Amino acid sequence: MLHVEITKQLAHYEMNIHFQMCSEILVLVGRSGSGKTTILNSIAGLTHPDSGMILSKEQTFYETGEKPLPARDRQIGYLFQDYALFPHKTVEKNIWFGVKKNRRKESTETIRELLHVLGIEHLLQKYPHQISGGEKQRVGLARALATQPSVLLLDEPLSALDRETRIQCQDELLRLHDRWKIPFIVVTHDLDEAERLGDRIIYLNEGQIEDEKWKKQLISTY
Repeated sequence: MLHVEITKQLAHYEMNIHFQMCSEILVLVGRSGSGKTTILNSIAGLTHPDSGMILSKEQTFYETGEKPLPARDRQIGYLFQDYALFPHKTVEKNIWFGVKKNRRKESTETIRELLHVLGIEHLLQKYPHQISGGEKQRVGLARALATQPSVLLLDEPLSALDRETRIQCQDELLRLHDRWKIPFIVVTHDLDEAERLGDRIIYLNEGQIEDEKWKKQLISTY
């Protein structure tokens, strides 16, 4: 269970968000500047609310008046829009980067499975500039999941891909979610993508939840 309750003053409005989720794919949809990435960053610990509470599996990430849990201790996987791969590191070193030294042995099997499921075993010795956009996305996913996170955050991870590659990567996300069964939160501007991926879709407008429906209902409304 992930519990998110955020109040935060942003440039042009005050954000007030409250939702809970289990092991589902939750999609955040809204115009640019509606607060989608702020929600992800608050969960990840890259920014902090002004007040509220963020809990994951009874672990407190943030609570008003208390010291926030550092980002490194939150067990969060985060796939950024540009994948944020290190250009000077090979694919293999990128994937292993976030795994703590004391967990490297137990992570070996997890990473081996991810390489197989994502079909990127042959890319291990390549550098990011030597692989395609779809391959970068898969490498980014492998790195985000290599730490065996309790929650996976994805900030418009497919926006730079062509249509065919985008559909293939959507399939990968659905397959990985079915396998890992942890909360996925996906940010997208694409309502078709939201409908295809989301078990639940939240539509944001200036830091408020304007609508929260099952995917087909939302697509027919907007």
